[in-house]
Amino acid sequence: MTTAALPQPGRTKAFLRLVMIEHSVFALPFAYIASLTAMYEWDRNIHWGRLLLVTVCMVGLRTFAMAVNRIIDREIDARNPRTAQRELVTGAMSVRHAWTGALIALVVFLGAAALLNPLCLALAPVAVIPMVVYPYGKRFTNFPQAILGLAQSMGPIGGWLAISGEWSWTAVILGLAVGVWIGGFDLIYACQDVETDREIGVMSVPARFGVPAAIWGARVCHTITTALFVWYALATHAGAFFWLGLLIVAGAFLYEHTIVRPHDLSRVNRAFFSVNGFIGIALFVCALLDLVVRGLTV
Repeated sequence: MTTAALPQPGRTKAFLRLVMIEHSVFALPFAYIASLTAMYEWDRNIHWGRLLLVTVCMVGLRTFAMAVNRIIDREIDARNPRTAQRELVTGAMSVRHAWTGALIALVVFLGAAALLNPLCLALAPVAVIPMVVYPYGKRFTNFPQAILGLAQSMGPIGGWLAISGEWSWTAVILGLAVGVWIGGFDLIYACQDVETDREIGVMSVPARFGVPAAIWGARVCHTITTALFVWYALATHAGAFFWLGLLIVAGAFLYEHTIVRPHDLSRVNRAFFSVNGFIGIALFVCALLDLVVRGLTV
């Protein structure tokens, strides 16, 4: 009995590594910003149960998306030295177990959406579609980051819907900001694989147009992101703390594009993981402070 139970923790840890669960820090703060702003506009109270369900939805959908991405890309990953140690390539995780984890995550997502409100449940399948299409994007378009951006934009929109139960164009502004932001920094990340992508036929902006074009594309994306954040701040009548957060984000973008240059990609990981993780957390903290100062009851 004891011997049979031993492999399970290993599979669980391998699955969590497979889906890079810690990267939830990129999108989750923005779903919280949308949810808390909707609560502020609704009755100025934090509804912790709904916030918990938003968390479950976000983590469930992201886990499903990452698992499916790894499953679909496992043959490409095996041919890329940077990704050749991923769990489905090395055998640390079987495809069957990866699918099991992905389907469990999907059920959890749909269950949490059903507990929120009818509109969330009705639109939940729409959120799933780009998550499945994205891994195939690099096989038919030079702009797979556009599909990734669309997928990531679902978080803030869903966070708002979870609270209000109604469609919100204000949430769409924030969703677009997040989608363009993540699509932009994925352009930078993709520069690491440009030679391998060209060799094995993977399509991407760096592979098709070159690293300098991808870096400039990322700069344009992050300029647009900043403009969308400003638009969101104006649409929600944000106060001083939120504007302070936008200044911090703008500074982080400038730093990110200072340390990553077309002919120097040595600090891509710092830009991708550290700077972008900081951006999400910093803006969330400032947004929360702003809402509390304006009357949100914690």
